[in-house]
Amino acid sequence: MTDLIVTAEATLDERIEAALPGMSPAEQKMASFFRTQKEAVLLNSAAEIAEKAGTSDATVVRAARSLGFDGLSSLREAILADLTGGGPEGRLKRTLEDLGGDPEGALGHVLKAHRESLDVMASPEFSEAFKRMVQLLFSARRRFIFGIGPSGSLAEYTALQFNRLGLPSVALSDSGIGLADRLLGVGEGDVVLMIAYAPVYREVSVVLDHAEACGAPVALIGDSLAPFVRKRVAEILPVPRGRADHLSLHGATMVLIEAMIVALAARDRGAALASLAKLGALRGAIDRHWLKRGAKAAGRLASSKTTT
Repeated sequence: MTDLIVTAEATLDERIEAALPGMSPAEQKMASFFRTQKEAVLLNSAAEIAEKAGTSDATVVRAARSLGFDGLSSLREAILADLTGGGPEGRLKRTLEDLGGDPEGALGHVLKAHRESLDVMASPEFSEAFKRMVQLLFSARRRFIFGIGPSGSLAEYTALQFNRLGLPSVALSDSGIGLADRLLGVGEGDVVLMIAYAPVYREVSVVLDHAEACGAPVALIGDSLAPFVRKRVAEILPVPRGRADHLSLHGATMVLIEAMIVALAARDRGAALASLAKLGALRGAIDRHWLKRGAKAAGRLASSKTTT
């Protein structure tokens, strides 16, 4: 392996510059791929990277080691650090720089990112994984939806909608030690739906460990985390959040969640409709005028239009 005259904190580009002269031609080609196709390296297995680069998976691993990494996993960690450097502030800064001097271009920029994410979700492979995940969720005793930060809001929304269908669900949306109280309820026969992205932060690691100990399978929504936990989850839906080095966009994840809601309702229409009817009855018991509110609001709107 090439001796690198760089520190452990060196960026990937710095490692490549230092190691390149001592690398074989095949490794040099691979190093160039690492530099220019960072997201592909982050999201694909060694065999998939090799296929994209036109080389062997052994060359992929050798090149990573020639750059001073233990293997592909530590290379991915360095790439992730490069892509997410600066945290949310850095990602927003890069997003705004891409807009240039045209703030009105924001709509087109975001729509383009969402179209690319939706294209991923439209593939036959994704569709098959979606069907398997819906079956996993439907057949579970209970569903525990994990997500913290912005993904926590998505987890709470998902649990709320699943419960409305008559599918008992709990949001694991607390960070820190507050998460422990929610995790106590996870047991055999349950499933954990994890909405999370790299890196493998402490809460992700604890949820995976606890679910494994309880015999509860984990289904993952997220692309960048998948290479790090692939062997520990039962199913993966690799939904992108836009470019890894740009502001995270959650629209495609919401589209996927709402597709799950519809698919789960379709699995047992009678039970879903009965549960929603029960919800309506409970609302009526709390406020007997609840069901009339929609009609009254529509009447007021129609009246205001005729008088203007």
